[in-house]
Amino acid sequence: MSGQGGCSVERVTTATFAKLKADGAPIVVATAYDTPSARLVDAAGVDAILVGDSLGMTVLGYESTLPVTMDDMLRAVAAVVRGASRTFIIADMPFMSYQAELADAMRNAGRFLAEGAHAVKIEGGNDDIRYTTATLVEAGIPVMGHLGLTPQSVHALGGYRTQGKTAEPAAALIEAAVGLQDAGAFSIVLECVPAELARIISELLEIPTIGIGAGDRCDGQVQVFHDLIGYGAGDRVPRHAKRYADVDAVIGDAIRGYVEEVRGRTFPTEAQSTHIDPEELAQAQVIFGAAGLGTEACEEPR
Repeated sequence: MSGQGGCSVERVTTATFAKLKADGAPIVVATAYDTPSARLVDAAGVDAILVGDSLGMTVLGYESTLPVTMDDMLRAVAAVVRGASRTFIIADMPFMSYQAELADAMRNAGRFLAEGAHAVKIEGGNDDIRYTTATLVEAGIPVMGHLGLTPQSVHALGGYRTQGKTAEPAAALIEAAVGLQDAGAFSIVLECVPAELARIISELLEIPTIGIGAGDRCDGQVQVFHDLIGYGAGDRVPRHAKRYADVDAVIGDAIRGYVEEVRGRTFPTEAQSTHIDPEELAQAQVIFGAAGLGTEACEEPR
């Protein structure tokens, strides 16, 4: 049921997450932002797709996730749903789509599920976020938490840096994780958290943790699609990522080959061409002339 090896045809659910945690089997999550990437990730056998607000940087060219809107995310979620047949799809709720009013959180989370997502992810672990989590869960909306480096709070955190490296912040992360579990979250992302702290949280919780830059003792891992395949990021590889391919180089070679063949008039060839029957073409020319659009139409007016 987990999708390991890409053999399962059953839809992964929150129950799958719980079972994998109980069995000690790692949960594999990757991001996707459109139909083609969702098809590839789904076919590869991951357990879940996170439609991350990281699309702001990977797809839309922003410097952070903060400018990403609900409309941006809804379009991405709908596209991913069309490309994935068996993975569990989690929609990232963008900045200010849930923080200001509980009614906003309810309405926006419901819009994601209406598009086909199976759960939503929200960042933070304070009292308000816990209450929002509990309310969404009570309404039947599965919620994934997100602690540690929470990108929507990047300015408050002073940049993209590891969280929980000293005693008090580490204790606060443990407390927040327990609080989110108590609020009904089915899983928690731990981002850029010391490996030792992530291990303690993972062993303490009954729900699975999904790490990114949090060591190898979380119950699962999540990585960004573009980081995994080396697409669009140039030479920059985040410390928490591993590049399994260099798609940039492959695409670059392909486009350069196309440019070279067009300029050298070796593309298109007969294989890429179609033809009209000579008699039909001759008749078309007659019709063209009969319509008064032949060369006489270009004569200077008298």
